[in-house]
Amino acid sequence: MRANLMPSLPPRARCDRDALPYLPGYTMLTAIIDYESGNLHSAQKAFQRMAAEVNGGDVVVTSDADVVARADRIVLPGDGAFPACQAALTGTGGLYQAMIEAVDQRARPFMGICVGMQLMARTGHEYRETQGLGWIDAEVARITPTDASLKVPHMGWNDLVIDTAHPVLDGIGTGDHAYFVHSYQMQMSDPDQRIAHVEYGGTVTAIVGRDTRIGLQFHPEKSAETGLRMIANFLKWAP
Repeated sequence: MRANLMPSLPPRARCDRDALPYLPGYTMLTAIIDYESGNLHSAQKAFQRMAAEVNGGDVVVTSDADVVARADRIVLPGDGAFPACQAALTGTGGLYQAMIEAVDQRARPFMGICVGMQLMARTGHEYRETQGLGWIDAEVARITPTDASLKVPHMGWNDLVIDTAHPVLDGIGTGDHAYFVHSYQMQMSDPDQRIAHVEYGGTVTAIVGRDTRIGLQFHPEKSAETGLRMIANFLKWAP
């Protein structure tokens, strides 16, 4: 009689890919989506470095829909204008659909960075009105500081103000700083989805989150220890 070599697991673990991380020797996979919207080299290096430190598995930059579909975590970066990034992302066809299904249907942890975060909103108003992913109840509009001496874009280091506790912010507090380069920000319709903000002639949304999704307006790969800690926390996050 043939021996049963399947390890003792919860019943769904034998047929459901969501349970694969419980299997001995399974390697987690984080996919950084490449949709030709910015140089991803720095982000890739930062994620790979922290994955090595926290046993976070493999990190790949990919435009392959099949890789995104089987990824355990998904990162959506973005540099440029909201409508251009939205068109580039939705124009990928299978890649875009794989991301939507992974996040919406299989609840894969997701991180949006810079314009990747802005795309999580309902609508963007850069140049023209453009539909976003609708994951965060917000609209993206130009930063309008009340202090005329403050220039736009908002560029450089700024201190975070934490609004809501979140696992990706473990070990990070108000006063820790991050590096920003942006002219548009999320204007929140649901303030409970804002996790952190900065002050720049008024409140500027810095971090948003809902369910298994989190968005960072700043570049974590350029934000020294604060950014690297957030990357490490994201790679360990199991919502």
